[in-house]
Order: sequence, then structure tokens, then C-alpha cells
Amino acid sequence: MSWQERIIAAHLAVTDQVSHGQRMKSSRYFVWQEDGSNDLAAGNGHAERAVTGTTDLFTKREFDPWADALGESLSGYGIAWYLSSVQFEEDTGFWHTEWVWEVA
Repeated sequence: MSWQERIIAAHLAVTDQVSHGQRMKSSRYFVWQEDGSNDLAAGNGHAERAVTGTTDLFTKREFDPWADALGESLSGYGIAWYLSSVQFEEDTGFWHTEWVWEVA
């Protein structure tokens, strides 16, 4: 399974309300985006490759169960992650939760 397939599968295990890099017209959705790499260089090449990225949950629900479900799903697919931030956006009324992940 490619890194993209693992990331997509981990999100789809929670919901189909997920987009790659674009906002959705919904009151509850995930957006994921790759943003770089964390490769191990050895012998003048890439001995190991990893892609880093973020996932953002936008929801009108305080303490949304999708937040816990995503962490469990990422771990289940062998994807390293940490919770980066949780904030309430007063201008939009959305709770915005962000995870940073890395997948080999």
C-alpha cells in the first residue's frame, strides 16, 4: 500500500467527509495535505523515505468524536502522529483540530 493509500484509508475509516487540500462545504470535515519529507540519507541515497503532513478537522461539535477516532485510525494504519493544536475560531464558529503525521 502506498503512503497516499494509507493516509486516505485512515481518514475513510472515520468518515467519507474528507478532502485533499481543499475546504468542503460542510459543517464537519477533514482536510489533509502532505507538506514535506523526512528521509534518512545513507550511502549517497535515500535509505528510508517518509512523507510528513497535516490533517485538520473542522467541526461545529465541541469534543467531536471524530477527533479520537482519527488518532486511533492513524495508529491502526501504522502512521506516526501527534496532536498539534485545538482552537475555536470565533469568526466561523468552527472547532479546528490539527494533527501532524508522518508515514513511511
